Amino acid sequence: MTATTDGSAGGTGPAPAPTDALHRTAGGSTATATAEPATAVPTAEPAAPAAAHGAPATAPTGPVASAASAVPAASAVPAAGHPGSTAPAAPTAPAAPALAGADLLAAAETAMRRSVDHLLAGQDAEGWWKGDLETNVTMDAEDLLLRQFLGIRDDATTEAAALFIRGEQRGDGTWATFHGGPGDLNATVEAYVALRLAGDPPEAPHMARAAAWVRERGGIAATRVFTRIWLALFGWWKWDDLPELPPEMIYLPPWFPLNIHDFGQWARQTIVPLTIVSAKRPVRPAPFALDELHTDPRRPCPPRPLAPAGTWDGLFQRLDRALRHYRRFAPRPLRRAAMNAAARWIVERQENDGCWGGIQPPAVYSLIALHLLGYDLGHPVMRAGLASLDRFAVHREDGARMVEACQSPVWDTCLAAIALADAGLPPDHPALVRAADWLLAEQVVRPGDWAVRRPGLPPGGWAFEFHNDTYPDIDDTAEVLLALRRVRHPDPARVEAAVRRGVRWTLGMQSGDGAWGAFDADNTSRLPNRLPFCDFGEVVDPPSADVTAHVVEMLAHEGLAADPRTRRGVAWLLAEQEPRGSWFGRWGVNHVYGTGSVVPALTAAGLPRSHPAIRRAAAWLVSVQNEDGGWGEDLRSYREEEWIGRGASTASQTAWALLALLAAGERESAAVARGVAWLAATQRADGSWDEPYFTGTGFPWDFSINYHLYRQVFPLTALGRYVHGEPAVGKGR
Repeated sequence: MTATTDGSAGGTGPAPAPTDALHRTAGGSTATATAEPATAVPTAEPAAPAAAHGAPATAPTGPVASAASAVPAASAVPAAGHPGSTAPAAPTAPAAPALAGADLLAAAETAMRRSVDHLLAGQDAEGWWKGDLETNVTMDAEDLLLRQFLGIRDDATTEAAALFIRGEQRGDGTWATFHGGPGDLNATVEAYVALRLAGDPPEAPHMARAAAWVRERGGIAATRVFTRIWLALFGWWKWDDLPELPPEMIYLPPWFPLNIHDFGQWARQTIVPLTIVSAKRPVRPAPFALDELHTDPRRPCPPRPLAPAGTWDGLFQRLDRALRHYRRFAPRPLRRAAMNAAARWIVERQENDGCWGGIQPPAVYSLIALHLLGYDLGHPVMRAGLASLDRFAVHREDGARMVEACQSPVWDTCLAAIALADAGLPPDHPALVRAADWLLAEQVVRPGDWAVRRPGLPPGGWAFEFHNDTYPDIDDTAEVLLALRRVRHPDPARVEAAVRRGVRWTLGMQSGDGAWGAFDADNTSRLPNRLPFCDFGEVVDPPSADVTAHVVEMLAHEGLAADPRTRRGVAWLLAEQEPRGSWFGRWGVNHVYGTGSVVPALTAAGLPRSHPAIRRAAAWLVSVQNEDGGWGEDLRSYREEEWIGRGASTASQTAWALLALLAAGERESAAVARGVAWLAATQRADGSWDEPYFTGTGFPWDFSINYHLYRQVFPLTALGRYVHGEPAVGKGR
């Protein structure tokens, strides 16, 4: 089954409602569908909130008041001119209307009903939901570079991609990696090269501004390794000036340091094909020079001194030098065998739809690697892979073409089902039954890479994407199980069997410290992140608070709150709480997401609402509430502590805060009232919310995501729990 670019399966089901209508025009401004906000609230630009937000926006009531004094006051957030901040202080958005009692409940019920109708209209006939998954222009630039490398770039694709890329350029000539973020050197270089491919002349004002900014930041030499690999494919960078990545690493056993299973699944799928590319060192004819992107074209790669030998950086720099010497003397039969073994590894992991792992980056490198080994474009593996990439494209109303890094139908569907059920939709409603049927069919029942660390564990998880049987993930599995338990399915035995498989697999994927990572158990080696090659973001998958919380919540709903494995997860979460009262968010931004995930899990697992950890978390959330009544957190919080809990209010982050406060027993507090009022006031007339800000995380700071369905499912869940109360716990068994 394949999806069309508008999120439908091409069937006869209802056309998706405009949940994904937010798009950018060629000029970079935000445009939306015709629906207007139910109550107009100006959108604040992303920037440093006022320092006054360090204090609670409203005095905490009830148990929160006693804990508030224990929470350190948040630091004043940087205004314009702060190092690393490029945005001016955000204008303060008007506060939501002051509502209380029956008026607030009525507003919440109205907003909830609108949201239910909007979400139901977006369901595909097969039962799934999928919102756009927006990242940054490196996806689009690398898609064009791949097509140029393979000789298949066409004018229509190039023009549509260039229209999107131009529309994302900032006024200073740069490209950011998230809405309102600072200019990013790697994204700017890759976008610039893509526009050169599209015919934009270097002397054009928008190009000249970009090139000048790149030179000021050190030029191409200062970019990440991935960017320079793309440039090396066309001779714009020397292969000799890139770190070595020997294909022989495919032979390293799982117990050996830096074997491929020490890397997270996303990095593993990327590194294996790149070992072939690194060994082959191909160079296609460059269609133009890029001298304007070097600080000194005569010395494009100025020498860098080695770090001290006693440091990790120094050690791995010297290891890289040793691998360079090995390259010169590597036995040719061994190298050929290693590349062929890597190719078999790649082909074995191609999914039924032609993609690899359901994500775009491994697909592009796998296609390049296989092509270098003699797979022509007509080979079934290559044909299927190229066709799968086309399905990652979202064509917008203005003719622009945006490439998704991934697609999220399983994640979106389980979250939508939870939201609708918590909003009071009958458990046997046809929409919920269709969603359950589709989810049941998506359960992964064969082993994948995860079995290397957990041999003998029967499969039973769910993946994130349409097709990804090799890499089911623990987060999706936990949320799918929570969704299935909310549905009264006509075949309960089928549901029960699927749930048993899912719970067994999830428990088996618990790491040694009692917590859960996303894709693998005990993927905790610190060595991969030290490699000179791995400068593109997180490359390992250690346990995280948000995934562990979702598992603990699921196990509690399965009647396993007292199980020793659940209690170990609870103990791990309590130990991971920050001094301020929050939890770090690995897969969502950031401490608001982590806290919004953990508090409902802890209370579901039986922690009393009076527990000090719950009280500290609630007090922290109250302390970072914005003046307008909402919550927001900028992605800069991953790098700068003063941004933690700070940012323009968003629908999804406001919902996460409300979910935590409601679970903590704060339904009648002023903070919850103001948050609910903000959601009601900012809802559009069609039942949706606008959210240009990126609240999803791929790699903390390095790769950020705007899940377009987050702005719908999480507010609806929060409103549903405000109106109907918390979901009952322990009904699964």
